[in-house]
Amino acid sequence: MADHQSETRAAYDGVVELYASKFANGLEDQPFGRAMIGTFAELVRATGNPRAADVGCGPGHLTAMLHELGLDASGFDLSPGMVDHARRAHPALRFQEARMESLPVGDGALGGVLAHYSVIHTPPGELPALLAELVRVLAPGGLLLLSFFGTEGPAPVRFDHKVTPAYSWPVDRLADLLADAGLVPFARLLHDPASERGFLDAHLLARHP
Repeated sequence: MADHQSETRAAYDGVVELYASKFANGLEDQPFGRAMIGTFAELVRATGNPRAADVGCGPGHLTAMLHELGLDASGFDLSPGMVDHARRAHPALRFQEARMESLPVGDGALGGVLAHYSVIHTPPGELPALLAELVRVLAPGGLLLLSFFGTEGPAPVRFDHKVTPAYSWPVDRLADLLADAGLVPFARLLHDPASERGFLDAHLLARHP
């Protein structure tokens, strides 16, 4: 496991209850993010394959949302503390400790993958390999919804996230990385930040051809 992954796992293990309490209301105060997840779930259902993975699921609040939206959703997270909390909070759902770069999922098994601000801690040079893994588990026609902090500059920007260092991305550049990984980006939503960091909140929807 890379050093940054060990640091990220330890950092999130140390804030499980605080982090979970912050998102206890799901996305009630984030209408844009909620709308994109609803659209994602509708499109995944339309593929006929409702199996979906919430990668970097944290305390499991969005895994539960996907379940409520009609998907057969499982959650995966690097942090054992987060996985334990998710299992206790949502005992009817499946959660497993796993790295996003090596998911315990068969090739082409999923109709959808949700990565909601979960790739932000991955150094830019390692992101293509992570995206390739998300593509591996998607069935043809499957959907990826990637949410992240967007920047208007020409390059990713490293910043001090409240939990552990993270990166914001130019939206066009991240869309290009999705295309390089073999996906077809077809929708995006950018809006003013919901936090004091000042970055845009960005969402990209892409389809496996």
